[in-house]
Amino acid sequence: VKQNPKVSTKSKMNLERINFQILTKKYILAKNNHFMNTKAEKVSLLCDMIAFAIVDGELHEREYMFLSIIAVELGISKEELNQLFHEEHRSEIIKSEFERIQQFYRLALLMHCDGVLHEREEIKIREIGINMGLNPFAMKRVLKAMEESPTSMVHPDFLLEVFQEQHN
Repeated sequence: VKQNPKVSTKSKMNLERINFQILTKKYILAKNNHFMNTKAEKVSLLCDMIAFAIVDGELHEREYMFLSIIAVELGISKEELNQLFHEEHRSEIIKSEFERIQQFYRLALLMHCDGVLHEREEIKIREIGINMGLNPFAMKRVLKAMEESPTSMVHPDFLLEVFQEQHN
């Protein structure tokens, strides 16, 4: 378990408030959900995020808040979101690379939103990224940049650039 030593608890609380405001405006999270054609795809995405959120053995309040924001952006009600915590789920294959990068970033933000990086989360996010067919070096660069950022966020252009570099 690693705490981010660069951010004090008080400033971290202020950053969290700001982060959630920013997150709802960033296209990389869910605004471009027109790529997902069906409600089933959106529910699958949320179920994957829920499974990842509890990989460390508990669901933190900030993780739930983050999941709620994503659910709203995807057009999923709070009641439906809450029901997903009690259902078994099989992941659907994410077709486009852009959607896979979006999902990886959502999971990385979810991993950072409680302020504690658990070893199991780090292992699981790499495993998920590899299973989605993402480049391990690009994933490592993004995760490192997020860890070094005081807000635990990276600019969407940087995110896409890192993954596109790996194609050259």
